[in-house]
Amino acid sequence: MEKKQKKILLIIPDGVSLRNFVYTSFYKQAQAMGLEFVFLNLTPLPLTDLGLKEVVPNQMRQHPLTDSYKNAKKRVELNQFIKRFNDKVYHKYWFPLKNSGYKSVIKNNITKILIGIFNSEKGLLTIRRRIKNLESKTAYYKSCYEIIKQEQPDLVYCASQRAVLAIAPIQAAKELDIPTVGFVFSWDNLPKSMLDVETDYYHVWSEHMKQELLRYYPFVKEIQITVTGTPQFEPHFNSDLKVSKADFYNYHGLDKKITYFCFSGDDITTSPQDPLYLRDVALAIENLNKDGYQLGIIFRRCPVDFSDRFDAVLEEFKNSIVPVAPLWKVVEDGWNAKLPTPADQKLLVSLTEHTAGVINLGSSMVFDYVSHLKPCGYMNYHYTANNVVEKGVHVYDYVHFRSMPKTNAVYWLDSPEHIKDSLLNMLDTSTNGIIKNGTQWFQYINMHPATEASNRILHNICSLVDK
Repeated sequence: MEKKQKKILLIIPDGVSLRNFVYTSFYKQAQAMGLEFVFLNLTPLPLTDLGLKEVVPNQMRQHPLTDSYKNAKKRVELNQFIKRFNDKVYHKYWFPLKNSGYKSVIKNNITKILIGIFNSEKGLLTIRRRIKNLESKTAYYKSCYEIIKQEQPDLVYCASQRAVLAIAPIQAAKELDIPTVGFVFSWDNLPKSMLDVETDYYHVWSEHMKQELLRYYPFVKEIQITVTGTPQFEPHFNSDLKVSKADFYNYHGLDKKITYFCFSGDDITTSPQDPLYLRDVALAIENLNKDGYQLGIIFRRCPVDFSDRFDAVLEEFKNSIVPVAPLWKVVEDGWNAKLPTPADQKLLVSLTEHTAGVINLGSSMVFDYVSHLKPCGYMNYHYTANNVVEKGVHVYDYVHFRSMPKTNAVYWLDSPEHIKDSLLNMLDTSTNGIIKNGTQWFQYINMHPATEASNRILHNICSLVDK
């Protein structure tokens, strides 16, 4: 008798999930292993256009109270982290509630009331339970329930542990006694109180992240966690995605005589002073070129930053900076409508391959570049209200930077005057241990070999459905 093919329902709630599980080789590897994947698509991008089987729920809306409860949960949870670990760093993850209209004012007032009522460990458990109950009462939940009941998957896999829209289908799967797995998609999410989707099992990047999950969420047990790595970095090791330097330079109109650095932008919340940093790097490049060097900057903005805040700098330094925009697109209005395209994977791989290094404010691009044995420079100063330069940036106080090796894994750009020497050091990779230390950091953060993440995820899925 022929063995029945195992079916997995994969929840894709956002652009990052597309990048990790649709645009990598994950799906092809799953097919090669004899697994059938159906995508529960919560994005506006039709996956049928990519030849994938998708199901789309109706009335894709969360309960009107869920946002208030979620925001309260975050603040209460961070308060408990401060008490549990006697560490005030978690205050830095408090982001102000924004009042953009009368509806948000009402939501935020409800949030404040909930914080006052449930600001304790016991209250936190109540909030978590109520969020799941609220999401299980929606028309959207009923649609997910009927889809899962009809599809009869052997397992439901959620590609993001922080996507609130994924709570309803996960709760529906649990109601139908179907095992669920959640992927913790980012290296900084767990200390920030971003476990919003509770599943039966969890996949994490590393042993370090596994210990974080156990530390911050004691209701999760070790037996529920598998270390898999992330598919996020696999494209960097795929030779099919790399174009030649000549083709890359020709396509983007680059000067063949110039060695380029990448300046990788952050979102405006993380780095509001990014245009100032870009200008400082451009000035350093111009000064080096006056000394006979032939250097330039390729500017890759944050994929979800479509603002005009860099325009003045790009115009002022148009002879030094070449903007190469990420190949993301706005599909429609909404929080999850800024989506990557498959072509952006190839662009990012080629960009890291053909630039000398990357400069940014504390982003995970350090790992993209160390995958190519290229260095990273972290901006490590800020401008005061009086336009005075002071060393240090608050983001490096965040918990995930405590994972860095004690020896330098990046170049620290502590002032505008420091940039020139750092750029020269980044060009000479043979005389320092920055790349070696960066590689050690990468191996600590993400299970190696990095090329095997999809394979590990799929093998664990197989073991779970065979139980």
